[in-house]
Amino acid sequence: MEIEIATIGGYEEVGRQMTAVRAGDDVVIFDMGLNLSQVLIHDNVETERMHSLDLIDMGAIPDDRVMSDLEGDVQAIVPTHGHLDHIGAISKLAHRYNAPVVATPFTIELVKQQIEGEQKFGVENDLIKMDAGETMSIGDSGKVELEFVNVTHSIIDAINPVLHTPEGAIVYGLDKRMDHTPVIGDPIDMKRFREIGREGEGVLCYIEDCTNANKKGRTPSENVAREHLRDVLYSMEDYDGGIVATTFSSHISRVTSLVEFAKDIGRQPVLLGRSMEKYSGTAERLDFVDFPDDLGMFGHRKSVDRTFKRIMNEGKEDYLPVVTGHQGEPRAMLTRMARGETPYQLDDGDKVVFSARVIPEPTNEGQRYQAEKLLGMQGARIYDDIHVSGHLCQEGHYEMLDALQPQHIIPAHQDLKGFSGYVSLCENEGYQLGRDVHVTRNGNLIQIVD
Repeated sequence: MEIEIATIGGYEEVGRQMTAVRAGDDVVIFDMGLNLSQVLIHDNVETERMHSLDLIDMGAIPDDRVMSDLEGDVQAIVPTHGHLDHIGAISKLAHRYNAPVVATPFTIELVKQQIEGEQKFGVENDLIKMDAGETMSIGDSGKVELEFVNVTHSIIDAINPVLHTPEGAIVYGLDKRMDHTPVIGDPIDMKRFREIGREGEGVLCYIEDCTNANKKGRTPSENVAREHLRDVLYSMEDYDGGIVATTFSSHISRVTSLVEFAKDIGRQPVLLGRSMEKYSGTAERLDFVDFPDDLGMFGHRKSVDRTFKRIMNEGKEDYLPVVTGHQGEPRAMLTRMARGETPYQLDDGDKVVFSARVIPEPTNEGQRYQAEKLLGMQGARIYDDIHVSGHLCQEGHYEMLDALQPQHIIPAHQDLKGFSGYVSLCENEGYQLGRDVHVTRNGNLIQIVD
């Protein structure tokens, strides 16, 4: 069976992930994401109103025109998890393909919200839920099967999809870390990865996320970030001023910890910002998390400002607002607070807890720097970097190569500089660049089996 892989997006940058695998006459698309930095650069542009070709030209969504060179029918669109760099272009591109979107329940719900919030293209693809550990047949040949393997990441309900073919398995490895003690959900299923590496024809090709491939050691568990956060917030128990926290809205495990520790130190947590309300509300509705009954979630700006007024009237010392804006995004809650555009008044000595790292990209770094400077000018004290990454560092990559023992490897989710550490790591394991390690660019086709 011919196996061909189209590397469509995410092979020259972090963002706008999209890869297609052709097995015989059947094609499966993995991910369909936004490049968030390209959207942020155009601060006044409303991407929801733009045509997909214009979004492609500005580098915001994958240029999927290479798909016309794949001789087969798309049978499924499979996002690995609910981050926008993996699902953000589904509402703009999925209508081009007569194929269902297949994903885990939390991811499907986020995709559904994306589509409903942006009806410009009239996306009507079927949405099919599939849990980790389940499989489904692809196409009519009966020879190709899709499997979901549970992984741990900085969002719940993440999987690595595996396409089983007569030539071996194609494992799409974006995004994960090896968390054996996650705060929510099951540990990464390394047992299943090892089985896949040793059954049948083994792993034909492994497509891997290289975000932290230049970093030595191992990515810590989310429990490490949870204990760090506990230590920081408990140290503030006797502070009688304002405490504000921010983290990734989609990081439900971290939000859960913030809510719990706020209660522990005698403060009422409240979640503020559109994306904070969206992700946490969705997780609660789908029973992934059980928040306290009195937890307020407010996304609309007027509701947020009313909540800020209530906090100021009743006393900042009784509340812990958990807000959007950890990257200094211009319209997010924390940035508005830093500019003095909300009823919440920051005073000398007030604490701002960043339970997130700056995404290492110039736009984010500049915006975060500006937000921190503005917060500092109002007297706020910054608690920074209370976080662990959602991506494998080098030791995790070695462990995955040992588990899967792939015949071919395609580095992804980075630029050429970011690939360098992973290529060296693979060569340490006996692979060779140009022979079985395929460094590629957006828009290329790689023939794995003729």
